[in-house]
Amino acid sequence: MTNSEYTRTFKVWDTPLRLFHWLLVLAISIAFLSSDDDSPIASWHMVAGWSAAALLAFRLIWGFVGGEHARFVNFIRPTAIATHARDLLAGHPRRSVGHNPLGAIAVVALIGLTGIVIWSGSSVAAGGMDKDLHETLAYSLLALIGLHVGAVLLMSLLTGENLVRAMISGRKKNSLYPNVREARGPGLFAALLGAAAIVLAIIAIVMVDPTAFAPQQRHSHHGSHEERD
Repeated sequence: MTNSEYTRTFKVWDTPLRLFHWLLVLAISIAFLSSDDDSPIASWHMVAGWSAAALLAFRLIWGFVGGEHARFVNFIRPTAIATHARDLLAGHPRRSVGHNPLGAIAVVALIGLTGIVIWSGSSVAAGGMDKDLHETLAYSLLALIGLHVGAVLLMSLLTGENLVRAMISGRKKNSLYPNVREARGPGLFAALLGAAAIVLAIIAIVMVDPTAFAPQQRHSHHGSHEERD
């Protein structure tokens, strides 16, 4: 983004939130690509899963102390859902500075289902759950992600703004939102809490699985989404 482009935009998404978003995309992508025992990166499956768990711990805290549009209280608005859905069905949804009402539901659903998939994967690794259920949950997550991506692309088309670019740069165009101010960013205390959440999550994970963040070869060869012994 050039300097002139920067001055014609305003801040929406804080940097820690954007890092969380794209690191979670990376972790989930690696988890799926490594899910089959024959995958050349199969040894990274559990590492990716546990990394996603640490990221979720950060997001839960950040939903209360993060930047203005990262906070759950600012984008979970049940009363606005019906209006947004009606406008969307009519083909002219209103632009939202932060998450739109349906997008907010998708965010909560993705966080929740990702957590369930991680829990089921750890249960499979511990021998307490059948791997088929973990696989079903994982593909349900993949379907939800596909729906989310499709909705983002559709909203970008209908509203005339590049939502993917906004999540990369953290900024939106002033011309699309007249008189909208810069979003309030997180303070130092919030940053410390977010960092503490990740550190404590990693400590807790390592206590459960000392090799959680060390790639491990899996010894069985019975299909996808099977954890190491």
